[in-house]
Amino acid sequence: MLSPRAKKFASYYRPYRRLFFTDIACAIVVSLATLALPLCARLITERVPSLEDSTARTLILTVGAVMVGLVMLMTLCNQFIDFHGHMMGTYMEADMRAELFAHYQRLPFSFHDDNRVGQLMTRLTNDLASIAELFHHGPEDFVIALLKFAGTFIILVHINAGLTFALFLLLPVMAVYAVVFNRRMNAANRASRDRIGDINAQAEDSLAGIRVVQSFANEAIEQAKFERLNRRFVESRRAGYRSEGWFSQGMLAFTQGITLIAVIVGALQIVGGSMTLADLLTFLLCVAILVEPIQRAVNIVRLYQEGYTGFQRFMDVLEVPPDITDAPAARDLPPARGEITFEAVRFGYRRGADVLRGVSLTIEAGETVALVGSSGVGKSTLCALIPRFYDVTEGAVRIDGHDVRAVTLASLRRQIGVVQQDVYLFAGTVAENIRYGRPGASDAEVIEAATSADAHDFIMALPQGYDTDIGQRGIRLSGGQKQRLSIARAFLKDPPILIFDEATSALDNETERAVRASMERLTHGRTTLIIAHRLATIRSAARILVLTDDGIAEQGTHDALLAADGVYASLYQEQSIL
Repeated sequence: MLSPRAKKFASYYRPYRRLFFTDIACAIVVSLATLALPLCARLITERVPSLEDSTARTLILTVGAVMVGLVMLMTLCNQFIDFHGHMMGTYMEADMRAELFAHYQRLPFSFHDDNRVGQLMTRLTNDLASIAELFHHGPEDFVIALLKFAGTFIILVHINAGLTFALFLLLPVMAVYAVVFNRRMNAANRASRDRIGDINAQAEDSLAGIRVVQSFANEAIEQAKFERLNRRFVESRRAGYRSEGWFSQGMLAFTQGITLIAVIVGALQIVGGSMTLADLLTFLLCVAILVEPIQRAVNIVRLYQEGYTGFQRFMDVLEVPPDITDAPAARDLPPARGEITFEAVRFGYRRGADVLRGVSLTIEAGETVALVGSSGVGKSTLCALIPRFYDVTEGAVRIDGHDVRAVTLASLRRQIGVVQQDVYLFAGTVAENIRYGRPGASDAEVIEAATSADAHDFIMALPQGYDTDIGQRGIRLSGGQKQRLSIARAFLKDPPILIFDEATSALDNETERAVRASMERLTHGRTTLIIAHRLATIRSAARILVLTDDGIAEQGTHDALLAADGVYASLYQEQSIL
């Protein structure tokens, strides 16, 4: 009975079963043709000495023609195996990569919070490349090795049963040897994959923050981190190569030993008259063929320990269930008016460590509400529950009376726009990044959104205007320019609900004023939540909520909260002093 993971592994062959069975058929032809060649040689060496010259020549030419035909057939089949077999493995690798990437997209923020990008990239690249080799060569090598081994055994037993069984006594010893060192190689390879993932994660972290690294002149520190991880990788490979060396050289010694025994014992039997020279020649040719399936078996073991290690790492991620999914009976959220209700909401990122406790709140459709409070009290968390980036532990979040867990994620998130402090722009052009808000938007709609976000003028001043490549993460733009592109994205999306998560806290005063003007145009007629660190930026909000560790401590307008002389007034006074 196959395990669930084995069934999953086999399932990737299904779309390419015709190609797979053709590949296996070619492997069978190659195996049978290889076995036929020493039999042809035996026919010549055994029959020719007893034939007349003309008959001998005819036999040699006839059998030679058959052997040439077999070689040509083997060449064609091997060509099919080498090209189409490898392409089959590549197709399957691509399918797995697409499936894993799609799974990454479905996994919740909590998963990505706990896993470094470099490790995830290693599973997406290095691990799957090894699996592709196993997909292609594993079954093919197994069939060829099995047929050649079985066929060679039959031929050898027919020629000299005693010598054959003597040689095959070495095989159990070889098997034990292979199992021991295969286990060691498997453990070393798993450790090596983990180490290269650590290297990728460190490199991604250091290079993404290269401006910070260089501004602090900390290149040596980053190099030291990298070299420490690099040394760990080298040590893991040292253990792997040591085991691999003992494995491969030991197996080679066994196979060469079989050949030497056959030569020595066969020569002695010729002297004793129990074996003919033709039999010894055929025997040695078959022993040479026997070495190949043994070597293929060694290769299968290598492919298995490398490929299946990668497959295990692949499945470790694929088996992580997406916590945030559509309910079985989920329906699309109707076009939202924008009323948001929190009903006795409790939430914690870790069990036993609640960030929000029993929060109840109603935000009217079209209302602008600001959330303030010290760091860590749950302002961003509260907003992240609305588009279901996380799910509440207890209670409910509703939009227009619909529990967000009862509607489809796609329809929910289409109606919510999020503008964050840490703007993420993708490598590509200005237009491509704005159009991310609505992929099917026309050029005119993109320009209209940019104009509304007060971004059109600076875009047109760029070298290629809307077709300017902004670099990885928009590195060629200033902070204010990035922020206005993110607002343009939100304009293009045109959602009824907006969330501004400290969208201006990292900007200078002049840039902040320009961005705030864009934000005010965007919020018109929409339900808006603003998370703000600078209290002066949210004075015009219809309602300000003051969050503390105990929940919502105060709420009201700016003037009313100042007059109450409570938590908000203290926060405002502290910032005024600063």
